[in-house]
Amino acid sequence: MELKRAAEILSAIQENIGKVIVGKQEQIELLLTALCCGGHVLLEDVPGTGKTMLAKSLSKSLSGEFRRIQFTPDLLPSDVTGLNYYNQKEAAFVFRAGPVFCNILLADEINRATPRTQSSLLECMEERQVTIDGVTRTLEAPFLVIATQNPIETAGTFPLPEAQLDRFFMMLSMGLPDRAEEIAIMNRFLVQNPLTELEPVCTKQELIQLQQLRTSIYVHPVLLGYIADLVQATRAAGSTVLGVSPRGSLALLNAARAYAMLHGRAFVIPEDVKALAVPVLAHRITLEHGAADRRSGENLIRGILEKVQVPTEKWEKA
Repeated sequence: MELKRAAEILSAIQENIGKVIVGKQEQIELLLTALCCGGHVLLEDVPGTGKTMLAKSLSKSLSGEFRRIQFTPDLLPSDVTGLNYYNQKEAAFVFRAGPVFCNILLADEINRATPRTQSSLLECMEERQVTIDGVTRTLEAPFLVIATQNPIETAGTFPLPEAQLDRFFMMLSMGLPDRAEEIAIMNRFLVQNPLTELEPVCTKQELIQLQQLRTSIYVHPVLLGYIADLVQATRAAGSTVLGVSPRGSLALLNAARAYAMLHGRAFVIPEDVKALAVPVLAHRITLEHGAADRRSGENLIRGILEKVQVPTEKWEKA
């Protein structure tokens, strides 16, 4: 796949989602960036801001299989991954696949499930496979988890541990619309839900090709040093117990390449890294007063971006 064709497909997906979601171009671009990296996304915001609608709009823009799990305290790991049950007619144990066997999984209100059930997603998210009763089954590519959670309501919730937060490629917030956007939303849904009319504009094979093309985007060695400086600064900050892990460094690198591809460039520039640093790195920081304080993590990353010197070079491949 050529870069021009990749940009056309991504633009078509973005336009398709825009038929349902009013505004939020930044969030849509970041979601598509994660998609091109095969990275999982955590949407954290108050109810009613369009988190689930955004996930459904993306899934309907792709030709892959979509599944949704409503996480609740009584949800079991087998409700996510599947289980072996005894089939009396066949007189043998038969595997019944869980909803995780899909291409796009919406884990709605993930923090309402118990830690045991939350952990059932760890192997799926990191290794794209499921092990049940000693048998490992590979998940079909592409595989993407979009999880949502409400940061305000804490009753009956189980905060995600640092290990699971680190497996999310990005953490995004939808934000509330302004007055003009509010009116546009009401007008758009005045007659019917536009989500029902969405048609796929990207096949599974095209998405896999997009993810493969990302690795051809050039990254100048100086930019590798810039990413390393940002990550090292999170570890040296006095307010952090634990800075960004090497997984976070790789995530920022891959995100910058996908973001450049999204904008039709064959090379990464510092602005790509700066645009992605907060959504990719902020949730990976463990602060002295708790890892779940998203705003403090974001403010820390923004402060680091201001302090670390931005390099200047010719970023194209020589």
